[in-house]
Amino acid sequence: MKVIRPNCRVQFTAEDIAFVLEVLSPGTDTNPTLIQLLGDEDSRDQILDDERLHQALLEGTRCLRVSTHFYFYVLVRRVLKKAGIEDRRVADYVAELLAEFTQLERLSLQVTADFNPLEYLFEMMAALQHADERTSFLIRAHIGNHSLFLSGVFPDRIRHRAEKKGFPDLSYYEGMGRSNFRVASDHRLARHYELAPVFTTLSESFHETRQALNDLAERVIHLGDPLQSDVLLLKAFAKN
Repeated sequence: MKVIRPNCRVQFTAEDIAFVLEVLSPGTDTNPTLIQLLGDEDSRDQILDDERLHQALLEGTRCLRVSTHFYFYVLVRRVLKKAGIEDRRVADYVAELLAEFTQLERLSLQVTADFNPLEYLFEMMAALQHADERTSFLIRAHIGNHSLFLSGVFPDRIRHRAEKKGFPDLSYYEGMGRSNFRVASDHRLARHYELAPVFTTLSESFHETRQALNDLAERVIHLGDPLQSDVLLLKAFAKN
């Protein structure tokens, strides 16, 4: 089990930097001043908040040559700010979560190598009964992540399944995500990984975060964004 960390901003590629230069400093091969500013953490964060980057990602008419880390960070940061969640580390964490969960296998939870991966929340909760301290923390974090991802990206699917088949509704996912992020935030490993403040915010603002992701998922798919293939692939998975 892997601990997701808020580290999208340290994984940007040369193509990401080239995209920033193309959008913010068009018509020049390089911009030494802008490149230098991108190397400074505070300046970089201010640059990444530039509305022109957000618009270029959503409205581009050609294939985007940017990493999923850059793509999700810029878009998530915008929708979370709009929802009143200003902490960049929270945006970074949620963006990394989306980047990770574009890999289908990350949706399930591999507790030990001896057992099949767990795919459902009730299975993960049951696994807590026999988990050691470290594994309990990882399970709690994964339940929070899993709940946020599914309710954030697939709210309509959850509503449909709840209405037609009696499956858990959005309030169930919100409750599971909120409570498990809260418990995880108090764990010593949350402090070790410097995740306690992030988990606390996600617990307290789970509903707002979930709705912000609803808005993002709807806009990305509606606009036919060049990177929507990952999201559409996950939508197909959610129909199973």
